[in-house]
Amino acid sequence: MRFVAAVVVGLVAGVVVPVSGPAVAATCTGAGVTSPGVPAELKAYAPSRLAGLATGAGVRVAVIDSGVDPRNPQLAGKVLKGRDFLHKAANALSDCPGHGTAVAGIIAGQPDANTGVQGLAPGATIVPVRVSEDEDVEGSGSGASSAASFAQAIRWSVNQAKASVLNISLVMPAQDPAVRAAIAEAVAADVVVVAASGNDGADGGVAFPAGYPGVIGVGAVAPDGSLASFSQTGEHVDIVAFGQAVTALAPISGHRGVQGTSFAAPFVAATAALLRERFPAESAEQIGRRLLRSADPAPGGARSDGFGVGLLNPYRALTEQAGPKLAAVEPASPVPVARRGGPEWDRAGLFAAGGAGLVVLAGLVVAVVVRGRRRGWHPATAGESTDHDRMPG
Repeated sequence: MRFVAAVVVGLVAGVVVPVSGPAVAATCTGAGVTSPGVPAELKAYAPSRLAGLATGAGVRVAVIDSGVDPRNPQLAGKVLKGRDFLHKAANALSDCPGHGTAVAGIIAGQPDANTGVQGLAPGATIVPVRVSEDEDVEGSGSGASSAASFAQAIRWSVNQAKASVLNISLVMPAQDPAVRAAIAEAVAADVVVVAASGNDGADGGVAFPAGYPGVIGVGAVAPDGSLASFSQTGEHVDIVAFGQAVTALAPISGHRGVQGTSFAAPFVAATAALLRERFPAESAEQIGRRLLRSADPAPGGARSDGFGVGLLNPYRALTEQAGPKLAAVEPASPVPVARRGGPEWDRAGLFAAGGAGLVVLAGLVVAVVVRGRRRGWHPATAGESTDHDRMPG
């Protein structure tokens, strides 16, 4: 497991920048428009089905990003003050680009009678931690944060904010010793660390912090289950989630379309929050293994640099009966994750759900364990630019 963030890092060494658009000066995102229907990604993940098992209640998720705007009614009462490491301010309760607000809504957005848009873990509490708000993917810009402040933000999220899950939708193109050390400390402190894999496509290489040991790196798929063309590939990709044509919360109110591995990562972080509530005695390492072994298998039934072990399946993760602790529920039933038929389905392969996934489960577990040992953990017994998820990197 590794770090894969959804923010773009400038080409200047050590700069941490959110990835959310073309190389232009950042402009503030205003209120969105209410989307009345249920987005494709939520039809697949079915948060109402998950609610009977867990909501993420009592779990703090740090969103290390561009801040979070708590004015959106669907985030009412769900966002703590946090901390601003970009402006050295006492809270991170504003979000000019709207990147962090979208991430927070995917995690903990509240159900609303006027829309089918909500978070997977509406009971979770969001801790906003601002480290960047620049949308300039070419240079440092005025809103760029240093790698040093990024590392400081990670440590604060763990030690002061007491978050048990970190969502890092930011990306660094190269390693940094301070960030690596901060990540290692978070992992050692029993925190689940989830990061975006980056949006530079197949030629992007390994991104950080997704590439660090102990981090769950997340790639993105389209609504039909095919790998998004922008999703970075490599050994740092552990799992994929929906990240193209995603409907997310906007600052102030309403929704907007987004895409990028930045917005795939919070689906995984939200599922980790659900698991931390449902299995409170399990370690972060066990939660990570549960997430990976319950994924709907990648095309061909084996791990790949594009899909990792496969597509996130929150219901299976919550009801999986293999492992250190048995879930006291009935076995998971099949959940559709892609439209059958057509060339897209053929390219993506059949993502087995429910019982069908058990056919290749043993092989996947072996592959995951072997890879996990390399990364530092061990088994116990319509939217925006695709540049949207880079940060430091």
